[in-house]
Amino acid sequence: MMNHHQTTANYQSLFIGIDTQVPLLDGSLQRYINLDNAASTPPLKAVQSAIDSFLPFYSSVHRGMGFKSQLSTYAYEVARDAVMEFVHANPNDHVCIFGKNTTEAINKLAHRFPFSQKRNVVLLSSMEHHSNDLPWRKVAKTIHVALTPEGRLNEADFDVQLERYADQIALVAITGASNVTGFINPIHKLAEKVHAVGAHILADCAQLAPHREVHMLPLENPLHLDYVAISAHKMYAPFGTGALVARRDVLSEGVPDHPGGGTVEIVTLEDVVWADPPARDEAGSPHTVGAVALMAAIQQLESIGMNRIAQHEAELTAYALERLTKISGIRIYGDNLPNNASERLGVIPFEVLGISHFKVSAILSYEFGIGVRSGCFCAHPYILHLLNLSSEEAQSVRRQIISGDKSDMPGLTRASFGLYNSFDEIDALAYALERVTAGKYAGKYHQVKTSGEFFPDGWNPAFEDYLPF
Repeated sequence: MMNHHQTTANYQSLFIGIDTQVPLLDGSLQRYINLDNAASTPPLKAVQSAIDSFLPFYSSVHRGMGFKSQLSTYAYEVARDAVMEFVHANPNDHVCIFGKNTTEAINKLAHRFPFSQKRNVVLLSSMEHHSNDLPWRKVAKTIHVALTPEGRLNEADFDVQLERYADQIALVAITGASNVTGFINPIHKLAEKVHAVGAHILADCAQLAPHREVHMLPLENPLHLDYVAISAHKMYAPFGTGALVARRDVLSEGVPDHPGGGTVEIVTLEDVVWADPPARDEAGSPHTVGAVALMAAIQQLESIGMNRIAQHEAELTAYALERLTKISGIRIYGDNLPNNASERLGVIPFEVLGISHFKVSAILSYEFGIGVRSGCFCAHPYILHLLNLSSEEAQSVRRQIISGDKSDMPGLTRASFGLYNSFDEIDALAYALERVTAGKYAGKYHQVKTSGEFFPDGWNPAFEDYLPF
């Protein structure tokens, strides 16, 4: 274990804010423990350094002849190349489009995908984040593949649905890894089946990319991925960018979803000639600083090595499962076996029996300085499946929420690990949960029905004192 602690400390030194103190309910200060990495991650020091070095030279990109403009253009395009290399995409086959995040990337593809009257079905799993579900409902007929009771993709049902809708399927949209259970889908195995029926596949890699290698592969390989989406804020570069890596032949056709400056070759009063990708789909002034931040994060992750990252996080996950499964009153959803940790991501959803998930996350925060997430994690159908709620129960909850009352909203508490997390932090989580399950917490909590959240009586922090604005 000593070697693990030493390695973890080295990784912690790469990040900003790891030693930040936060106030607790009793008035003391505690080093903040962030176990909410499946939502967003803290910034790497290398990212801040890259931005600080770039900002004095920041200028408009493309078509500017000033030195700063040329340098900014160079930085922006080098960042694009870095993303392509990170997901092992061939620039002859694919192109990288920058945007805000994975949600925007998938919405862009939904608007730009060449559906036809014959092929207008999108096949989805029932474990998808809303960002890889709702955009497709707007533009196509969606079919959801069933899950196993523990929440894995039901591959037998995938084969059934693929055969049933074979000549109607235009696209399969599947998460590379679940943000709820950490289950990793066999995206290349699925891709081979998808291509056999003449369809394309999108892998939502928002959760997968920070923790595992992504290989898009050449188009002539039947295992290839046609589209991949990633978010920088989950890759230790929370500066507002993401990327869609998409088939060049697809984005070379059609009208951009956001026409405007930079998307054209020439415009007359009578006609428009659209630019080639990626310019066609990057309207307006791009987020150059965000692209530089993402590039710096990619370079740091690659210098560590994705295999080393995966091994380290698997050790953390296995240790956490060992600790949490021994606490009476806690139920872990998904796979709770430590020996399987290397086959999944470090995302652990759990329930403290008899206590609202909203209240559990509140106690962990206000009394122990531990940040976790509670609720449905933008994957409502998946949570309903994991909790085994009947359709009648789900409809009852729906009516209650529509009425403005989320106090009984079903959900779980989720701890999720990043590269910098340590075994000591898992010990702190286990200790805190032992106190919670035993009812040994100090605060008196009240619930806000409109949000479902719990707050301790007397809690009134002066947030304005923590920021310079």
